[in-house]
Amino acid sequence: MRTVLLNPGPVNLSGRVRAALAQPDICHREPEFARLQHAVRRGLLAVYGLDDAVWGSVLLTGSGTAAVEAMISSCVPRGGRLLSIENGVYGERMSLIAEANGIELDRLTTDWLAAPDADALDAALGEKSYTHVSVVHHETTTGRLNRIALLAEVCKRHGVSLLLDAVSSFGAEEIDFGDWPIAACAGTANKCLHGAPGVAFVIVRRSGLAESAKRSVYLDLATYLNHQDAGSTPFTQSIQTLYALEAALDEFFDAGGWRARNALFAERMGAIHAALSEIGVESLLPESERSCVLEAFNLQGRLAYSKLHDALKARGFVIYAGRGKLAAEAFRISAMGDITTADLERLGEELRKILAKAGAR
Repeated sequence: MRTVLLNPGPVNLSGRVRAALAQPDICHREPEFARLQHAVRRGLLAVYGLDDAVWGSVLLTGSGTAAVEAMISSCVPRGGRLLSIENGVYGERMSLIAEANGIELDRLTTDWLAAPDADALDAALGEKSYTHVSVVHHETTTGRLNRIALLAEVCKRHGVSLLLDAVSSFGAEEIDFGDWPIAACAGTANKCLHGAPGVAFVIVRRSGLAESAKRSVYLDLATYLNHQDAGSTPFTQSIQTLYALEAALDEFFDAGGWRARNALFAERMGAIHAALSEIGVESLLPESERSCVLEAFNLQGRLAYSKLHDALKARGFVIYAGRGKLAAEAFRISAMGDITTADLERLGEELRKILAKAGAR
């Protein structure tokens, strides 16, 4: 029985992407690798139609958090100050990264079930001088899609740049690189792009690295950008997973790009939501506030999460727990990866059986 991953990454790989992992071994100092690296970097910029003269894509071996740390530690200059927006675990993690790197920091904290407050951001930026604001685009703690356009307008008025954690949105949600004052955007291969885990990336505005700070040896974006622009790499890369990302990007563009993926995920999440709603399990957030990628649902005491998880896993489905204060009442389901209509139909049937049985006790 195939295991269907409904967690927010890693995802089920397609046959095409899985086969790419078996490409020949190559050395990262040879021209073959330079060609592979160039193709992947070019593909990442093409996801949102970005100009290589303005933007650079930087490849890193690591998880999405590695990309977020590279972005924050490199882009906030010495003497700069960061305002970190927090309305979930991953916003809070950005603050922890800034603290660990000795960056001057203030937090703008909102309840996990609420959107960031643009008026509060405006007031905070008016009180102190900041160089950057950090924010998560899709906060998978709750499945919320933070409305970056509202926050971006405030940042532009104050002349402040955005550091965007798009780890769980890049390739499936709109990111307006033209209008939003983005200095850098962090992403990963093994979520909306459907690549294999092991490769992360930062899309960085080239001019934004002019005053970059070197706080790390391994995660310094300027070092990577200089080497990768020259066809090299400062450190050994995860070559097989780059092959997989190249194949995943080819598949992504063949399918119609980010808008097509957005529509696909929305259709899948609609089917999941309908199945759960039918048995009285509702999303934590209203539809207008959710991402197409993932939803968090409220069990309302009907069944312990661990029992639901274990029952579904025995039937070939892996879901994800809630975080922190939501762990006791919430679970999360993602729509990413190589999932079929038949998988979703069977998921609905199994959920109905499990929760109906729990309700009968």
